[in-house]
Amino acid sequence: MSLVIVVAAGCGVGGASPRSLSSSQALISTAEWLEFEAPQVRVELFRDVARQSAIQAGTRGAVLFPMNLNGEFVAAPALDPATDLLGPTDAGAPWDLQFENRGDRFSDDRRDAFQGLSEREAAEQIARSLLTLWNVKVDGPVTVVRVPGAPYAAAWIDGELRLNPSFVYMAAAPTR
Repeated sequence: MSLVIVVAAGCGVGGASPRSLSSSQALISTAEWLEFEAPQVRVELFRDVARQSAIQAGTRGAVLFPMNLNGEFVAAPALDPATDLLGPTDAGAPWDLQFENRGDRFSDDRRDAFQGLSEREAAEQIARSLLTLWNVKVDGPVTVVRVPGAPYAAAWIDGELRLNPSFVYMAAAPTR
């Protein structure tokens, strides 16, 4: 069963305006519209994703944070809605992150929407935070792949961390 089939069933799709999109709808929409949303809108979308992750944690089926464990897709451990994924991570587990160079790449342009970081730098911090929160253990490098329009926020599959750029915008919203 493909990841898209597993996750797509849980996403509502409609013709709503961006301001009325749910977090699931925002994930499958163009990420760049989030850059121009008020930070509070992005914070609320992130909190909604985190709340859904708490409901979905450990379940199978359509989830926002799928992990492939022993050939099965299960939901990753829950995110706390107050979690700062751009904050410092546990220094005890340094990962060798490699960013996918083919296809859709993370931008190196600095943006206010990422608190002055580039999309790539924000994605790196978020990747490190998620790997720490999920207690991922790997030997060797972790490939980080940009997956625009994916029906999930982030996925851990076959040694790759797949990040939806819409989730990067949500997670990078300033909380203070």
